[in-house]
Amino acid sequence: MSLVFNVISMLGGLAMFLYGMNLLGGSLEKVSGGRLEQTLEKMTNNIFKGVLVGLVVTAAIQSSSATTVIVVGLVNAGILKLRSAVGVIMGANIGTTVTGQILRLAELDSTGSAGFILEFIKPTTLAPVAMVVGILLMMAAKRKKSKIIGEILMGFGILFSGMFLMTDSIEPLSQLPAFSQIFATLQNPFLGVLAGTLVTAIIQSSSASVGILQALAATGQVQCCAAFPIIMGQNIGTCVTSLISSIGASVNAKRAAMVHLYFNIIGTIIFLIGVYSLNGIFQFSFWNEPISMGGVANFHTFFNIVVTLLLLPFARGLEKLAVMTVRNKQGEDTPQIHSESSALDDRFLVSPSLALGQCSNVIEQMGAYANKNFNASYGLFETYQIKTAETINQFEDAIDKMEDRVNDYLLKLTSVELSNQESRMVTHLLKLDTEFERIGDYSVNLVECAELLADREAKLSAKAMEELKVLYEATDEIIQMARECFKSNELRVANKVEPLEETIDIMVDTLKVKHIERLKKGKCTIDGGFVFLEALTNIERISDHCSNIAVAVIGYHHEQDSLNRHEYIKKIHQGDYEDFNTYMSFYKQKYLDRISVKKAKAK
Repeated sequence: MSLVFNVISMLGGLAMFLYGMNLLGGSLEKVSGGRLEQTLEKMTNNIFKGVLVGLVVTAAIQSSSATTVIVVGLVNAGILKLRSAVGVIMGANIGTTVTGQILRLAELDSTGSAGFILEFIKPTTLAPVAMVVGILLMMAAKRKKSKIIGEILMGFGILFSGMFLMTDSIEPLSQLPAFSQIFATLQNPFLGVLAGTLVTAIIQSSSASVGILQALAATGQVQCCAAFPIIMGQNIGTCVTSLISSIGASVNAKRAAMVHLYFNIIGTIIFLIGVYSLNGIFQFSFWNEPISMGGVANFHTFFNIVVTLLLLPFARGLEKLAVMTVRNKQGEDTPQIHSESSALDDRFLVSPSLALGQCSNVIEQMGAYANKNFNASYGLFETYQIKTAETINQFEDAIDKMEDRVNDYLLKLTSVELSNQESRMVTHLLKLDTEFERIGDYSVNLVECAELLADREAKLSAKAMEELKVLYEATDEIIQMARECFKSNELRVANKVEPLEETIDIMVDTLKVKHIERLKKGKCTIDGGFVFLEALTNIERISDHCSNIAVAVIGYHHEQDSLNRHEYIKKIHQGDYEDFNTYMSFYKQKYLDRISVKKAKAK
């Protein structure tokens, strides 16, 4: 029965180990605020920079699998080129060895007593201390960052506690003859590579499988000749995660996953041939000696650094090999076109900050399409063209689909653990994508107004068209300002929106009065007059939504997510914003004076 209980304890230790690793990596990622992953977006074709970024990001988030999945997603979205991805993948393989080097600290426990300081820094002492401090911070700290530091300490402590439990549970098992026979069998390099590959593929983490091997090595029953091929196989097994993530992705994304696989397979083959050939010649004295936890960590690091250095000059060869393996489908171009669906890739959900950045990019594109549609609608009042109207409707359809996709994606994000800042950003983006979508809707309404004018074979007077043009110019500017303040999140831009919005409101009221006068004097047809007034209403609604965007940005900047637009405007008129009147005067002179009654009489 003791054997059964030892196995149960070992599995419990493994569960603690995996949970600790997940908590530690997730907490470190929170501290970075997603900045490490975002640097992957800014990669250039410099492969050395790619290796460095891949190394740093993976060392920080403690998972090469997570890094490669993000890389596959960025390639799928067309943000990262395949050539740039090669360097990041190589760096990720080195970065993942950091975990093993941390775990080797457990060997300090075997050094014996050598004073209070050394005794204190032993993992058997430091791990429970870290957990005590961690839980106190998690429960008592008020600042979010302090709580995250508590989670990091808890993750660190649980990681080592799981390692100790595994080691203690495996110790009695190591005395069984079957235990030694298993590792004697794994001295066969091919079986060793296969075992390492399968275990890592199942738990989908090379860092975790290396940790398991280190726990086994602590028993003194694992020889170097058995450990080496297992470690090589572990590097191959970790590729399973990126291969799975590439299913249903673009051709280049699948190629990125294949680069990861080829890199590790080729590296393993080179090392197997090199190590076993050298052992055959020099007969390594350590070959049949037990390997230590530090030895496992060192060989894992040595293997990945050497393979990276060997294959770095052949990065383009790896790229070509992946291209030869994953060929383009017939009629498909090699360059992957950035699309809204691929930009919001579920692979990015592992990094909420990166996922939110992608949502912002798509909303920016919605604003650009809405702006484009608005400007295109003016020409239809002069000459209605069916082809132009169809193009506008196609862009509007794209805007609607993008809004649905962003909403669905943001809802998926709410099921992921988010920081307070990320949670606020989700709410902020849900508001703003609706505002940009409504601008698109009112732009289509303007197309319908122009279509109605054409169907009735009516035309606006030259004066009405002249006034409409000025109003279009003012509205185009406010749309561009709304887009800019969303993109830059700058108060300087957002504060200019409301003065222009009020100017547009005055312009609309002025034009309504003037147009009614033209109708009374018979200078404009009733059909044309109705369409003109309807167009003015739609334009006014567009400026309102631009104002909503600016107010939302101002509220987000001041951490007031429920900032009411009407209260904000009231405060402006009470003099809370000293530059309001200056900007108001500027926009009146720029736009309102061009359509004023006084100017009209002067003509």
